[in-house]
This record gives sequence, structure tokens and C-alpha cells, in this order.
Amino acid sequence: MLFFIYSCFIRHICRIFAAAMIQINKLSVNFTGDYLFRDISFVAGDRDRIGLVGKNGAGKSTLLKIIHKELEPESGSIVITSGFKTGYLPQEILGNYDKTIWEETMSCFVEQRRLEARIRDINAKLADREDYESDEYISLAQQLSDATDRFHHLGGATMEGDAEKVLIGLGFKASDFSRPMAEFSNGWQMRVNLAKILLQQPEIILLDEPTNHLDIESIQWLEDYLANYAGCLILVSHDRAFLDRVTNRTVEITFGSLQDYKCSYSQYVEQRLERIESQQNAFENQQKEIAQIERFIERFRYKATKAKQVQSRIKLLDKMEKIEVESIDHSSISFKFPPAPHSGRVTVETEGLNLGYGNLEVLKNIDFHLERGEKVAFVGRNGEGKSTMVKAIVGELAPQSGKLTLGHQVVIGYYAQNQSQLLNPDKTVFETIDDIAVGDIRPKIRTILGSFLFDTEDTEKKVRVLSGGEKSRLALAKLLLSPFNLLILDEPTNHLDMQSKDVLKNALLQYEGSMILVSHDRDFLQGLSTKVFEFKDHHIKTYIGDVYDFLEKKKMDSLKELDKRAQMAGNSEKTESSNKISWEKKKEEEAAKRKLKNRLSKLESEINDLQQQLSTIEAKISNPSEYAAEINSGELYTQYNDIKNAIEEKEMEWLELQDS
Repeated sequence: MLFFIYSCFIRHICRIFAAAMIQINKLSVNFTGDYLFRDISFVAGDRDRIGLVGKNGAGKSTLLKIIHKELEPESGSIVITSGFKTGYLPQEILGNYDKTIWEETMSCFVEQRRLEARIRDINAKLADREDYESDEYISLAQQLSDATDRFHHLGGATMEGDAEKVLIGLGFKASDFSRPMAEFSNGWQMRVNLAKILLQQPEIILLDEPTNHLDIESIQWLEDYLANYAGCLILVSHDRAFLDRVTNRTVEITFGSLQDYKCSYSQYVEQRLERIESQQNAFENQQKEIAQIERFIERFRYKATKAKQVQSRIKLLDKMEKIEVESIDHSSISFKFPPAPHSGRVTVETEGLNLGYGNLEVLKNIDFHLERGEKVAFVGRNGEGKSTMVKAIVGELAPQSGKLTLGHQVVIGYYAQNQSQLLNPDKTVFETIDDIAVGDIRPKIRTILGSFLFDTEDTEKKVRVLSGGEKSRLALAKLLLSPFNLLILDEPTNHLDMQSKDVLKNALLQYEGSMILVSHDRDFLQGLSTKVFEFKDHHIKTYIGDVYDFLEKKKMDSLKELDKRAQMAGNSEKTESSNKISWEKKKEEEAAKRKLKNRLSKLESEINDLQQQLSTIEAKISNPSEYAAEINSGELYTQYNDIKNAIEEKEMEWLELQDS
């Protein structure tokens, strides 16, 4: 028991005095003769929520793999606080699962299961003994106490309940738990891997595009979950809304270097432009100063009376630290959808449509109507039938019953959810387009590929070596090869970087035909639709407006439902005990609620202030050359410890008040 207490104490002290969980110093990675990044350094602390951003291929995923020890850098070092674990979710997984969803999820509790078995074993041994005063009995009892304490510390007593909450939060139904992993797509298998990471509660979580396979409701659940996570989070995402909700720091990898911004993504975009503008102004002023000095030197170089001043200015130029302006990468895909051919007034119409696979019913009695030029979004949890509806419209799935009719002269352009995976991996980029290009479009193939950032060398690459973002861009390029008047895009933004998504969104805003857009990216969807169809419980429900109008309406519906339930409960209570609760008692309760709310608000403000103080001290500790005196005196560590304790006390009070 004493050893367990001592180890916990040491771990706690390490947390207090470690200014950083991760320290990266002059890290370099070289692939095929070119540096992905060179001599990059940064520090990540235990309260950092870092969004790692940059163009496709900048090295974001590589950096996560290095932190997780999956890759070795060419040079430089990375130090992670001793005893701290990392949980890593890659973009793609290769699973060979023979377990059920529940079995695979519970497999993450390795130490808890080992302790559980040890506790059973010790209890069995103690039950067979009666030498209660012997050293061996006392030793076994001590071991049982240590194992039990450790088991509860790791949440062993609640692991099944925790697993159920996380799985349901990520979109699984209770009926899915007993189903084999092999029955689920890679996207759903990815969710199980994410659940295992969250349940293990490592000190450092590394997530590479975690929202790619999540629906809007699951993304919102993950946002709330990560908001309460106590460790260090580093994530790669091209979901602007998700980054803004989750991160408080943005690290950009660009042209092999690293830029660090202590803010969320939207603030980073603004600060980066301001920073570059400031650099540009300073650069221009310095160039003017240099030009003046050089003119003076040139004019008086050969005058003996000015020799001293000339030498002084030459030395000034040599010592002057030249200002460099951070370059902006303006390269991004550039395209416009071909004009939409004329079609009839009605584009798609269904009546009493039933869709499914064999005995599995997915959608029932669907009445859907899409007119020429109308743009709509399909939203809802994964597995509710969005892609099934799309497959029926494009003719890949026959209706079980009911009617589905395409309008007069409707031509469909379709980007499937797995479109990039349908590309032939053995063909080159050029061959992929050349095989289906006809007529006047053939001489323009290289121009089209260039618009999607494929240079001459890239066009000869095999599809198999392309990144996820490059495959997505190539699949989008195929859409330009023929005109259409009904555009259907199923999750088109997966793996696309921010700039590419913005260009695609701009092209969609200018597209004149009808459009059905399936996406979970709230920022991308905003403004693209005039109507939202929610898929839920085998049916669809219509909302007028774009995705944020839909989310607001859903929120209002939820609040109304809660109010309705509260009112029903209140009426029932009033019927049973209307004479027992006086007006004065109600007034006292309302006053107590106001007092509680004010105290919670004050505590939140105090905790935020203390955390800012903590961040300031952490910055000093990570810069020993400038703050050597304070560090050596121990003053900083004392302040750090005091503030940390104060935060813990106030957080504990906040939690107790929340539960009251």
C-alpha cells in the first residue's frame, strides 16, 4: 500500500514540475532526398489542445507517428515525460477483427483485467487460510489492498458503464454491441479504436482526422468529451468548426518549418495574416534603411574625411539582422463545374419508397421531391440511410417497393463516399483521367490535372502511392470530364485540406444544377443548401435552411421536449402534493439556484485566471536561459505548486456544486 501511495505521489509531483509533457528539439525528417520538415522544435504541456494544420503532405501525420514512436526521425530528439502514455488514432486502420464490438472495446482494459484476476486469486488464497497473524497472511492482505486501490484508481469498477457511454456517444446502438466487428465498415471499426483510446485515458491523445468517419451528432459528442479531457491533445483535422470547439493552440507546418499560435484555428487565420502584414511592413522599412546606408557608403567611400562614418555604416549593415517575410502558399485546387444541361422541372421524385438490403429494412415509405436547381443536404447518424438513398438515386440499388423517378433529361455526376478507394491503384494519375476522357477534353487533361495541383511529375505517379488528399482531388477531377445537371456528393471533403475545401465550396456555390450533398462538416455545409433532410429511424424529416438552421431547430426541439417532460413531472408532483409546497418554499429554492449559479460562474472565472497564471509560469520554466534566477531559487516551482493546488481545490468545489 505504501509503495502504491509513493508511486502515485511521485507521478503527481512529475505532473506538477514537468513544464511539458512533450519536448521536441530540432526534429528533421527526410524522404527521398527532400526534407519534409527540418530542425523544428516545440513544447506541449498537459493542458494544451493543439490543432496541427498544414497542406496535404506537409508532414502532420508523420509528426504524430514520430510522437507515438511509430517512426524514427532522421535527426533531433523527442522527450515525453517518464511514465506517460500516448493514445494514437491513425487516418486508416488495417484490422483483422474476429471479436464483437463489445469484446474489442473491452480489450483495452488490459491492466484492469489483470488486476481483477489478481484480486480473485488473492481472495481465494486468503479464504483458505486461518493464520491471520502470520507474516504471509499480512503480506497477502497488503497485496490485496494495493491491487484493489489500483483497480479502483483505474476506474475498474465502472469500466463496463464507461464503455457503454463512449460507444453510444460515438453512434453505436446497444444492439450493435454483440455484432462481429467484421460486419462493420472501416469507418465504424475506426470508431471502436477511438473508443478504446478514450477509455484508456492516456496522458497524451494523438488524433489524425478523427471526424472523417463521424456524423454531426457524434462529432458534437466528441467535442464535449474532449473538453473535459485532462491531458495533452494533438489532433490533425480539416474540420474548421471542430478545431474551433476543441483546440486552444494551433501549430502550422509549412514549407518544412513550424509556426506556433496560442489560439484556436479561426483566430490563427487572422493572426497569421496580421503577422505576415507586420513582417512585410518591417521588411519594407528595413529595405529603405538599407538603401539609404548603401547610398551613403557609395557616395563617400573614397572621401578620407568620411572614412570613419563609411566604416561604421558597413559594420552596421554586417550586424543588421535581416527581416524575412513568411511566405504564403497560394497554391490550391482551381476549378469550376461545367455548365448544367437543361432538364425538366422535377429532378428526383419518390413515392412510398422502401429501401434495404435483403431482409434489412433501411428506409420506409419515403416521399422525396427535388426540383431543378434546388440544393439540399442529407444529414443524420451514420447507418441511417443517407448513402442508401444516394445509391438508389444513382441506380446502384433497386427499390424494394415504391416509386423512384428521375426527371426529364437528368444527367447525374456522382462522387461516392469511397470514390478515392474505387480508383485503380495500378494506373498513373494521367491514365486515370485519359481512360475516360473523350472528344475535345482529351487535349486538356494535363491542364485539368494541373488545376488539381498535379504537376508533370505527379501525373506519372501510380495511384497507390498518392496520399488520401491527393486521391480525393483526383476523384474530383474526374467529375469535370462531362457535364451534368444533378450533382451528388457523398462526403467529398474527407482528406481535403482547408484551402481545397474552400475552393470546392466556392465551385459548388457557383454550380447552377441540382445538388444533393452528404457531409458531416458543418463549416463546409453552411450556406450550400436551402433545405436539410434528416435521416432518422428509417424515415426522413425536412428542415428549411442550411445546416446551422437545422442544428438550431434540433436544439430548440430538444429543449421543448425537456420542458415538456419537466412540466409533466411538475404537474404530477403538484397533483400529489400541491398543498405541501408553499410559495415561500419555492422562492427560497429559486434564490438558492441563483446563488449556486453565481458561485459556479465565479469559480469558472477564478479557475480561468489561475490557469492563465499557470501558463505564464510554464512558459518561464521552458525558457531556463532567460529565467535562470527564478528557476534556480525554486520560487517558480513553489508558485506552480500553489496555483496547481488552488486549481484542484476550486475544480473539486465546482464539481461538488454541479452534482448538488
